[in-house]
Amino acid sequence: MHKIVAAAAFVATLTGCAGAATGHLPLDCPDTPRGGVVEHYHGTRIADPYRWMEDLDAPAVADWVGAQNAVTTSYLAALPLRGHFRERLTALWDYARTGIPQLEGGRLFYSRNSGLQRQAPVYMRAALDAEPELVLDPNLISADGSVSLAQYTPSPDAKLLAYALAEGGADWRTIRVRDIASGRDLADEVRWMRFSGIAWTRDGKGFFYSRYPEPPANKVLEAPLSGHALYYHRIGTPQADDVLVYQRPDLAGWVIGGSVTEDGRYLLITLAKGAGNNNRLHYADLADPLAPRLDAPVRALVEGDDAEYAPIGNVGALLYIRTDQGAPNRSIVAVDMRAPDPANWRTIVPEQAHALENVALVGGRLAGQYLVDVSSRLRLFALDGTPQQEIDLPGVGSVFGLSGRQDARDVWYAFSSPLMPTTVFRYDPATRRSTAFEPPEAPIDASRYETTAGFATSRDGTRVPFFMTARKGLRRDSANPVMLYGYGGFSVSTLPAYRADVPAWLELGGVWVTANLRGGAEYGEAWHRAGMLGNKQRVFDDFVAVAQQLVSESITSPARLGMMGGSNGGLLVATVANQRPDLFAAALPAVGVFDMLRFDRFTGGKLWVEEYGSAGNAAQFPFLLAYSPLHNLKPGTCYPATLVTTADHDDRVVPSHSFKYTAALQAAQGCARPALIRVEVAGSHNYRPTDRLIAERADQWAFAAEALGLHRP
Repeated sequence: MHKIVAAAAFVATLTGCAGAATGHLPLDCPDTPRGGVVEHYHGTRIADPYRWMEDLDAPAVADWVGAQNAVTTSYLAALPLRGHFRERLTALWDYARTGIPQLEGGRLFYSRNSGLQRQAPVYMRAALDAEPELVLDPNLISADGSVSLAQYTPSPDAKLLAYALAEGGADWRTIRVRDIASGRDLADEVRWMRFSGIAWTRDGKGFFYSRYPEPPANKVLEAPLSGHALYYHRIGTPQADDVLVYQRPDLAGWVIGGSVTEDGRYLLITLAKGAGNNNRLHYADLADPLAPRLDAPVRALVEGDDAEYAPIGNVGALLYIRTDQGAPNRSIVAVDMRAPDPANWRTIVPEQAHALENVALVGGRLAGQYLVDVSSRLRLFALDGTPQQEIDLPGVGSVFGLSGRQDARDVWYAFSSPLMPTTVFRYDPATRRSTAFEPPEAPIDASRYETTAGFATSRDGTRVPFFMTARKGLRRDSANPVMLYGYGGFSVSTLPAYRADVPAWLELGGVWVTANLRGGAEYGEAWHRAGMLGNKQRVFDDFVAVAQQLVSESITSPARLGMMGGSNGGLLVATVANQRPDLFAAALPAVGVFDMLRFDRFTGGKLWVEEYGSAGNAAQFPFLLAYSPLHNLKPGTCYPATLVTTADHDDRVVPSHSFKYTAALQAAQGCARPALIRVEVAGSHNYRPTDRLIAERADQWAFAAEALGLHRP
């Protein structure tokens, strides 16, 4: 994949990109060669002319990417608002942002970006009121941000910090260990960790982690994944000596995760077939936390995978679990580890009318985050389930993260709304007060804007929530440039929250709308299941319904309406562009899944089969083919102006999805709207260093502004 970023000039003739141009900005795109590959699916012949673009290390692919990036760069450089967005986004990003602390050994560990640092350093406080001490600055590890600090976990005695680095922000991670007192790294290096936490044993002598076998050379970022297993690494020993704790050769494509209870007594092991919530739950009794038994037998608590079983924490032998078994909105149950048969499980907090999003065991209480029409509520319960109190939040918005310790009373959470930057709070149940922890200084005057909630009616009559943020007194003259954002999948809730780049859009008169589509978890597991597998078309219908509502309320018009989304949201945007090209003028699909017939052939794609289905299944192939973005482009159609974005180190949704879709879109585009791709260097599915993130977002907004007719007032 490194060859992609050093592409030579593309040798194919430059031709009109379906005559693409907007206004006075001429545009030529490379003529992409077509191959003759045809694949048979259950008696159906499917042409795949761009199959050659799946070979990410091929010189021809590198040349194509280089030529495409050159055209895109030239086009973006000529946009009248590009410089404005880069300057304004840089200013909007320049405020301090703090993460929720991890509490270990009486100390607080947290990340804090002063504003424009490429990555957030890690700090430690010896006590809540102590001065912060720098523990780790990832900006010194990689000056250009090309190696990301992906995660970190302090040891229980707060003497060591295990942290994971990722080249280009990829999902592959390498763990290193830092001695906090000296500030020096130990010799330990643990490679090929992926989809894993870092779980220290209570003695501080080592940690559990999950890894895959080393992938084939030159296929690190694209090879299919198999053989996930749980290991234990003892500090000061080579990785070759790590203890294999648990593996399942019979479930080779599954993901295995391990965590240790706060008291150090139990190792909890989850096994998941897919990227959704359903899982099996096993455990091992480590016996003495200060001399843990690493060879303790692993026993099953739940061997079925028909529901979610998410461990929360334990009090002695009593383990608390969040589950949607028989409770689509989720409940909290307690399991006595001495008699773990499901017949003995007790429901502590029964399913409520609203979805339970997150739970933490803090100070002898259960703290639960609920969603009420997609707005967060925080409630405290006694360990027997008795309701105690509700935590007053700063307003209508979203809670991100919920944590604390069982031996401390404070509840920690982060709160955000579309007009309030994410702020960390510490709640004291004794005083019933929340106190901001290193709060940010808001970089905008929020009083000029407002967020309103609304509902649209989908094709089948389902009410679909959405949130709209705009200037107060918004004119309903159908002339407002609107950007509609959605996701709709994998039980991920799209909550109303602050994005540092959105104010730049609002300031120019733009409107920002987030839609809460089926496939997410905004209304529990039933809402998720209503938008997965053969129900996926409902997600697209929901998104279209919100767009139509905005048009019918005269907030905007198709000529002023754009859409954006990433990953599964990129799939959403591309599919809706195919199905309703008349309804949108701009589309910004990012790191999207575009080839629904072959997504499970690469990296962790098999984990998405539970959500999407598989073209290898004769019953599922028809509905995948019916909406697959790559396979439903119709030549001669006028599609929205489209800017596809991806990254060269994206090893979750491999960039060949974006390459193939862009080539097919350019060939099909039937009008003067541009169809471009922007490939980020040294970035991944979810990671960009701050300066590169600002540059990418500025390009996206400048592109949208041009397509939607938004100009500097």
